[in-house]
Amino acid sequence: MGFDREASSSTNRLRSPVAREDTPLIDGSKPLSSVSKTFANVFIAIVGAGVLGLPYAFKRTGWIMGLLMLFSVAFLTYYCMMLLVYTRRKIESVIGFSKINSFGDLGYTICGEPGRILVDLLIILSQTGFCVGYLIFIGNTMADVFNSPTAIDLSPKILGLAPKVVYVWSCFPFQLGLNSIQTLTHLAPLSIFADIVDLGAMVVVMVKDVLICFKQSPSVEAFGGFSVFFYGMGVAVYAFEGIGMVLPLESETKDKEKFGRVLGLSMAFISSLYGAFGVLGYFAFGEETKDMITSNLGPGLISTIVKLGLCINLFFTLPLMMNPVYEIVERRFWGGNYCLWLRWLLVFLVSLVALLVPNFADFLSLVGSAVCCALAFVLPALFHFLVFKQELDMKGRCLDIAIVVLGLVLGVSGTWSALLEIFSVKV
Repeated sequence: MGFDREASSSTNRLRSPVAREDTPLIDGSKPLSSVSKTFANVFIAIVGAGVLGLPYAFKRTGWIMGLLMLFSVAFLTYYCMMLLVYTRRKIESVIGFSKINSFGDLGYTICGEPGRILVDLLIILSQTGFCVGYLIFIGNTMADVFNSPTAIDLSPKILGLAPKVVYVWSCFPFQLGLNSIQTLTHLAPLSIFADIVDLGAMVVVMVKDVLICFKQSPSVEAFGGFSVFFYGMGVAVYAFEGIGMVLPLESETKDKEKFGRVLGLSMAFISSLYGAFGVLGYFAFGEETKDMITSNLGPGLISTIVKLGLCINLFFTLPLMMNPVYEIVERRFWGGNYCLWLRWLLVFLVSLVALLVPNFADFLSLVGSAVCCALAFVLPALFHFLVFKQELDMKGRCLDIAIVVLGLVLGVSGTWSALLEIFSVKV
């Protein structure tokens, strides 16, 4: 594994990714992207539902501590994304061809089949984790809009069941149909719609937060203490999870020398947007900030439109997020062929898990810690170390190893912290 001392002999150590096992995320025949389009593509790849849990995370961690964690995770994520880019460029400069189009390809080229299996497993867990979060949000939000508790009925039911249960299972038959679509081409318009709704909802929520801040000034904390550090880090890592798309995005960039700068500007813009969203939400509602900031918006036409728009957005985004899972599972267990019943089984399992998790933000922290830390920090630094270890000085080696250790510590500690929060809520 890794490079030998001489570059010429290094090619014998690397495995050429012939007969790729997964479908390219971006077709190489497409026109290459300009700087502005690359900036937009990075924004689309990273910004998602995780931002909705940031105000609650800031409530738990304190707003200054939350901002420090958010910007630290943003910088570290950017650094590790560039480690993946540099690692691929190094390998391709040695073996002389460009066939590494995805994270899984890179893992296979460096570590063989174990590398591919590890990346595949983490992608399955992260993508299904995102989809579970989507269903939790849809169920809780629909219940908040149509079946919120009243003075007369503190625990409203639908046919004797909790509203969240009814709404999640109501999505199930429609998701079976959407997830039966075999090609991403037919789902592409849904992605554009989802991104427009996301950005519009964030703007509306931030405007409402500012208006509320002028009317009331709830007490807020700057630091929440070390006990919630790992919890907050998990939510922040989840919010920035998009590292699986960095290699395809760099592949389709026209001016690859500017990719690092564009990626850095994109991450700076997104982290600033995230920071403003989290701070404004916490400042507007203080200790009353809920796990989904949309739950704080209260009644009203605009609030209802924002909530329903986000639900529709996540409803149609779910099959897009599940597609990489289907590609991996069908390749592993069905010879790479389309398998309807296997897809339906996965949708059923995702729906079932969504019913067992009570809190949206706690689940974000769990997925961010248990899975995303490994994808975003551990594997990029590890792959970079294995490929460049003969060329790195002591400082470079220590930095890669430090990132691997940090990712493992954040992952284990954050997972434990999130599990404690989830089970304390259930109790």
